[in-house]
Amino acid sequence: MRKTILSVIGILLMVFSFLFAKNLIANKNKPKPFREKVVKTVFTDTVTNKTVKIVIPASGSLVAKQRVELYAEVQGVFRFSNVLFRPGQTYKKGQVLIQIDNTEYRASVQAAKSNLYNAITGIMPDLRLDFPEVYQKWQTYINKFDLDKTTPELPKMTSEKENYFINGRGIVSSYYNVKNLEKRLSKYTISAPFSGILTEALVTEGSLIRNGQKLGEFINPSVYEMEVALASSYADLLKVDETVVLNSLDKTTTYNGIVSRVNGSVDPTTQTITVYIEVKDPSLKEGLFLEANVNAKEEDDAIEIDRNLFLETNEIYVVRDSVLDVMEAKPVYFSDSKVVLKNVPNGTVILKKPVPGAYVGMLVKPFEKKSKS
Repeated sequence: MRKTILSVIGILLMVFSFLFAKNLIANKNKPKPFREKVVKTVFTDTVTNKTVKIVIPASGSLVAKQRVELYAEVQGVFRFSNVLFRPGQTYKKGQVLIQIDNTEYRASVQAAKSNLYNAITGIMPDLRLDFPEVYQKWQTYINKFDLDKTTPELPKMTSEKENYFINGRGIVSSYYNVKNLEKRLSKYTISAPFSGILTEALVTEGSLIRNGQKLGEFINPSVYEMEVALASSYADLLKVDETVVLNSLDKTTTYNGIVSRVNGSVDPTTQTITVYIEVKDPSLKEGLFLEANVNAKEEDDAIEIDRNLFLETNEIYVVRDSVLDVMEAKPVYFSDSKVVLKNVPNGTVILKKPVPGAYVGMLVKPFEKKSKS
């Protein structure tokens, strides 16, 4: 029985070995499968060098070019007027903004002017006797002297004796004392230095104003400036009077401005340089945030491509005979999304859009638009 089982197993092994060998021989004669080469379709562009405008993006808020912070230099009660001192109120040049009650101080000024007048009239008899040649000009000065008007300038002294005589009577010192009082009296009235609008009012009519107190802010709404900070590397590219295009944040409104000033120093902390852009438009308001595109310079014989097409090795992909290759290029300006390059010959076929997994030697096929029949 044992011999029979072993014989059967041996026969089966021989049969399986024969079949396995036959299968190997059959597979050996089969041709290997052909793998078709993959050719990627890419978007390309043909290089045409031209003059590229280098535009530097920036942003900032508007500030009135003419603005005045109003402060009190005297003390008194804010008098009522026909025009209320409120934010948004417009004033013409020379119109009174704030009138502080000056009744008491004006009386002291009038007293000082009266003392000066009396001092001059007191020396007139002596002038008639001792200095008849100058008497008439001092008489004319007395005749024009008006206590309700600004004190006129003293007559010019023509001789040394006259000078000693007038100064000896204290006339000159009294005159300058009066002028000092009149100057301080004028500070009780604050007038508009230019036509504009009140943007801030910190006092109201009837309130007590103290010396050194801030009263408000006054601006000229016709001209604004926008202060922007640009990288110091652009300092040699910026020019005064360069045209600047300004856009609102929603891109719906465009304004034209010019570079009015460029700061001569670099901020040591941020390594930026401050540029001031002047803009005029009736619809603008102080504090409005705008985006600017500063035309720094024009680069001749250059191209502009997407920044993600420029390799870290300062090279770009080119297409030569349906094969990807690289070419060295010289970058002259980087923006957030673009790069300006030089030394790329005209007619060079470059990639227009990035190709995932691109490498030198990759087979590619330029994309061609199908013509509509």
